[in-house]
Amino acid sequence: MGAVAGLLAAAGHEIRGSDAAVYPPMSEQLAALGVPVMTPYAAENLAWGPELVVVGNVHGKDHVEVLAAQERGVELTSFPAVIGERLLDGKHAIVITGTHGKTTTTSLVAHILEAAGRDPSLFVGGVPVALGQGYRVGGGADFVIEGDEYDTAFFDKGPKFAHYRPHTAVLTSVELDHVDIFPSFDAVRDVFKKLAALLPEDGLLVASAESADAVAVAKHATCRVETYAVLDANGDSIAPRRAQQAGIIDDETPAGDATWSADKLEVIAKSGRVAFDVFHRGERLERFESLLVGRHNVANCVAAIAVCHARGVPVKDIQRGVASFAGVRRRQELRGIASGVTVLDDYAHHPTAVRETLRALRKRFPKRRLIAIYEPRSATSRRRTFQVEFADAFAHADEVVVGRMFDPSKIPSSERFDPERLALDLHRAGTKASYTPDVEHIVKQIAVSAAPGDVVCVLSSGSFDNLHDRLLDEIGDPVRPAKRADMADVRELLARVGLPVEPARDDQHSTFFLLRNERGLAGTVALDVIAEDAILRALAVDPDARGIGYGWMLAEMAIGEARRRGVRRIYLMTEFASDFFAAKFGFRVVDRSTISKQVAGHETFSRPTSAGLVAMRLDL
Repeated sequence: MGAVAGLLAAAGHEIRGSDAAVYPPMSEQLAALGVPVMTPYAAENLAWGPELVVVGNVHGKDHVEVLAAQERGVELTSFPAVIGERLLDGKHAIVITGTHGKTTTTSLVAHILEAAGRDPSLFVGGVPVALGQGYRVGGGADFVIEGDEYDTAFFDKGPKFAHYRPHTAVLTSVELDHVDIFPSFDAVRDVFKKLAALLPEDGLLVASAESADAVAVAKHATCRVETYAVLDANGDSIAPRRAQQAGIIDDETPAGDATWSADKLEVIAKSGRVAFDVFHRGERLERFESLLVGRHNVANCVAAIAVCHARGVPVKDIQRGVASFAGVRRRQELRGIASGVTVLDDYAHHPTAVRETLRALRKRFPKRRLIAIYEPRSATSRRRTFQVEFADAFAHADEVVVGRMFDPSKIPSSERFDPERLALDLHRAGTKASYTPDVEHIVKQIAVSAAPGDVVCVLSSGSFDNLHDRLLDEIGDPVRPAKRADMADVRELLARVGLPVEPARDDQHSTFFLLRNERGLAGTVALDVIAEDAILRALAVDPDARGIGYGWMLAEMAIGEARRRGVRRIYLMTEFASDFFAAKFGFRVVDRSTISKQVAGHETFSRPTSAGLVAMRLDL
């Protein structure tokens, strides 16, 4: 709902909101947009006289503000309806749907279009890393929207995507999910059939050939249908044969091939990128590289490539967009590194998503111990529907800690998922596993057992009682991304070490990493990414904390982030530390005349005080 408020405010509407409570970062984003948020819920929150009240789907007909709006004669609507009615006129709606991969694929399509100069609009249920928010109002023809199949509001039980008037759509997969509202798999299939029926005859449906049910759903579309698949090591996939049998691959397509396919997948050791060839109707289109690891993410890339190709984006522009896309928060998101232990956050809460995430992490962090910590929290994961499937999915980790199920009182006892049984089933099958219901005990358990080089992935659809930060603090001396609230401390530290000219505005928090110890902020560094170049700057360590390796830890974090973001060259300016950067990391002194215009124009290089500094570069 916060992203909807931001989208409507950016489109020029007067917006106010209410909630039981509001927290950073959304509270900060709304404040920056000038959107007041009233807490708690109360009838008086409507006293300012809105013309329209947008109701979230978690609220029922007896909600205090729903009743107040009805008493005042104010129209009620849902956020999908208000987007469809107020923002989509004159736009080409690209709607990304399916059980898995919607958020990543939506964000990637928008990123490619933006990088190609198409100025798209965007609404997505996550936060793209580079954008920093889940919406964008553009002046171009395309509006890219994540199309959720979940119901819309208490007065509209249809899927959200029904309001988005798709002209181009993607169907990534069709699996049983949201068992709180879908009584059977047939009900899930039926809701996606509505998507197919929404598309006009001159539209396009891009469907995964690896999902037999997506292929079956696509038969109900009257528009052009294209399929996509990721081929295995033998250059084959059983899924395209299903598509052919379903009659949605035309006669010009080579037998057994999807319309679009990825082949020859390779993880590039030096950069960590995934490279793959893309074929269109059997003809090689080009080789692509992506920062997104995992077979499932390659499939997301192929779907996005197919959409952008259909929208007329040149192949070279699509290549650049795919290569520069930094991903989405809460999808294998780095939360910090402490004593060599990497802590990640992931939203996966369906067994398929868990399996694919853990398999991807195996490729991203080869030969490193992988520890998964899981909280059953979503409506589906708290039910026993996938009790057996979760055990199979988590077997891809070296160790699994299963936490307490979130609010079991909402689930009938006969339908509840059994987290203790999950741990027992994993243990019996040979995976080290434990059921540890208390978060504090999980933190202490992992802090003791985790060793340098280990990767801890926390999987939950919620906050998991801030387990990530609590674990990092317990291990000690963590380096992690800065938050907006940290920036006052950052500016104070930079001034104390003699770097007051380094830009450290509140809105630049996403470029900073911090190291805090028991005494407070001990060090900071920033990484500004400019396409395939980056600038490492603002490396500062508290004078009282020097000599124990903090500077090295911070610089290493920034360089690691550059690799994750697909950077090929890191630049910096230094007065005294050229030997340190050369010896520790391999930076070399460069002539400023060889630096690109974009880097040379950055304030680190262009300000007058930089004239006497040494320019250095590291090639990744």
